[in-house]
Amino acid sequence: MYIFILTTAVIIRIFSNSLANVFQKKLAMNVCPPLMINALTYLILTIVCIPFFCFNSPISLNREFWINSTIVGILGALGNGFLVKALEKGDISVLGPINAYKAVVGLVFGIFLLKELPDITSLFGMLMIIAGSYFVLDTLEEKFSFALLKNKQIQYRFLALFFSAAEAIFIKKVILASSVFQAFVSWCMFGAVFSIILAKTSKIEFRKELLSFKNYPNMKILFYIAACIGLSQYATNFVFERMNVAYALSLFQLSSVVSVFFGYKIFKEKDIRKKLLGTLIMITGAVLIILYN
Repeated sequence: MYIFILTTAVIIRIFSNSLANVFQKKLAMNVCPPLMINALTYLILTIVCIPFFCFNSPISLNREFWINSTIVGILGALGNGFLVKALEKGDISVLGPINAYKAVVGLVFGIFLLKELPDITSLFGMLMIIAGSYFVLDTLEEKFSFALLKNKQIQYRFLALFFSAAEAIFIKKVILASSVFQAFVSWCMFGAVFSIILAKTSKIEFRKELLSFKNYPNMKILFYIAACIGLSQYATNFVFERMNVAYALSLFQLSSVVSVFFGYKIFKEKDIRKKLLGTLIMITGAVLIILYN
């Protein structure tokens, strides 16, 4: 029963995260500023959490909880902000598989912050992720080369995965200091605060941009994003409580296959076979990271 529940949580996380990326891309393509989308998503989730906050408030928790929650809020706002900016113009079938590098970044952070030490199997898994990314990134105009670093969408995606991988480590710390639910509430609230600050510092005019959400389809998509992100994050917390962070991040890379499929079916993106081959190699590498213990 335990394995079934854990597997269900992983599946929910994989599909809800991929669907969120689809809706984020759709909304960003409708000329809605990515940082605005990010801030409103957190804000909607925070409003939904308020009634539950009254019954399960984390106010009485210790200093470590609040410090780590603040760090999670900052990293989450940056990570999700850069992700939506990457999705605005980048191919979801490319940006999704790149996320497999998160397992590598998570493993590195885990070594220093959680003392989760790898062995030769996980190091080989890292090499497979890099090898698989060759096939995915080689479908771009710049090919697999240093010229890729000039591609804004690739830059944003790597920044997003760096911040979100670091965020994962601190989410685990918050969960250890509280509970899955309290960590989720703090993630929503602190994420809302810092994503709004981030949007404000980017000189986004909230009143002006909110007018675009008078358009019912845009508002509907925004609520879909919030629902998918909420499900994804709660499932993530549930899995983090029960599993090593590096293992969990590796399992989550199965969403890459879903992203490639969505990119092909919804956005008519090309070179799908090559991207799928690279994705499968990257997932194999991620699975090897799971096996290092």
